[in-house]
Amino acid sequence: MLTMKDLKPMALSVLIVVALLMQCSRAMAGPRETLVVAGGCFWCVEADFEKVPGVIEVVSGYTGGTVKNPTYKQVTRGGTGHYEAVEITFDTGRVSREALLEMFFRSVDPTDAGGQFCDRGKSYRTAIFVSNNAEKALAQKVKTEAQAALGQTIVTPILGAGPFWEAEDYHQDYYKGTKLVITRAGPKKQSTAYKFYRKACGRDARVRQLWGSAAPFAG
Repeated sequence: MLTMKDLKPMALSVLIVVALLMQCSRAMAGPRETLVVAGGCFWCVEADFEKVPGVIEVVSGYTGGTVKNPTYKQVTRGGTGHYEAVEITFDTGRVSREALLEMFFRSVDPTDAGGQFCDRGKSYRTAIFVSNNAEKALAQKVKTEAQAALGQTIVTPILGAGPFWEAEDYHQDYYKGTKLVITRAGPKKQSTAYKFYRKACGRDARVRQLWGSAAPFAG
């Protein structure tokens, strides 16, 4: 039977191991960076990239336009110049910007200049937003490689980053929501409605058609 005298050294050993693990974790973590991309419906892009190890947070929002702090209705109605986009915050020690860009191209239809899947219009177009020449060069490299792999012209532009405006609260983590919403198929829980929308919109089917087994998120 263990005594208190025995437990003290054991507890100390456990604390030492925990401290070492925490120190190793901190040592392996890299600086945080952000990547802003537009890939059609931001619910879907957010849901995809939140699955990626090394991604810390994905926020849905709007960028690329002229109106300050736009609303969803303003953006989807048109005239603001904004894209539906996401801001991906990631740990560079666990996942690289290049890897995220490679996944991005293979999670959308980058040959479509008029929107994405069933969502049509300028706000649903694809784009990559860059903050400096190094980011621009990397995005162009990945785009060129993706175009060669696809064998079709990629129309996704690489644009200078501007203000990123967070979308309304109800858009954040929409795919996880539990509220009841009205859909074409009747009332559904938000997470169920999201799955229904994604399938009905043909997102995964089209991505699989384009990219096959290289598509990272189309199950």
